[in-house]
Amino acid sequence: MKQILLVEDNEQIMQGNERMLKRRGYEVACALTLADARKAVKARMPDLFVLDIMLPDGNGLDFMAELRKYSQTPVLLLTGLTTPEDIVRGLTAGGDDYLPKPYDFGVLLARVEALLRRAQQVPERIHKGRLCLDVTADVATLDGADLLLSQKEFSLLLIFVQNEERFISAEYLYEKVWKHPMAGNSNTLKTTINRLREKIKNCGYRIAWSRGEGYSFERE
Repeated sequence: MKQILLVEDNEQIMQGNERMLKRRGYEVACALTLADARKAVKARMPDLFVLDIMLPDGNGLDFMAELRKYSQTPVLLLTGLTTPEDIVRGLTAGGDDYLPKPYDFGVLLARVEALLRRAQQVPERIHKGRLCLDVTADVATLDGADLLLSQKEFSLLLIFVQNEERFISAEYLYEKVWKHPMAGNSNTLKTTINRLREKIKNCGYRIAWSRGEGYSFERE
């Protein structure tokens, strides 16, 4: 199930959007402030942001600039700023789409679905230093040699490569790869990550772990 994070300080607008998106089968998280949004992202990176710009504790474009340092998760800017200059500024700053308020629910839903479809278009091959990931075949190579990764190991490595230098919680990794909640049992994830660490050692990157933050894929 795709998760959408709504960052919106108008509770009436947020609740209306939340109801509509949930009826279409999306999982929805809500944040009234940028502080709430940062906490939500730390726990789990959503598949899409619907982001207001004028928020009580800061500017949504500044938050998006932070986000773009480690993630290309699509962002739909939903805001009362409506001039052509505002739209250009939002898209130039990294927004994937821009919808001024007031808006039609049907248009919002169509924009959300279009952005999620576009985000699913993963390149056939991803190069990261000496690593190459063939996404269509679920094969990873190091200097051309097959690493013989299991499907779970490959799925984890793909998530790490796509989120370089960003901490990812164990719960998020487990749910993404095993397709159900971890429910407090982290041994399976730890064992799989340890096997992956051994297979990719000397590639120029390492899988780090920090208590309270999770795992990250970092340059050695």
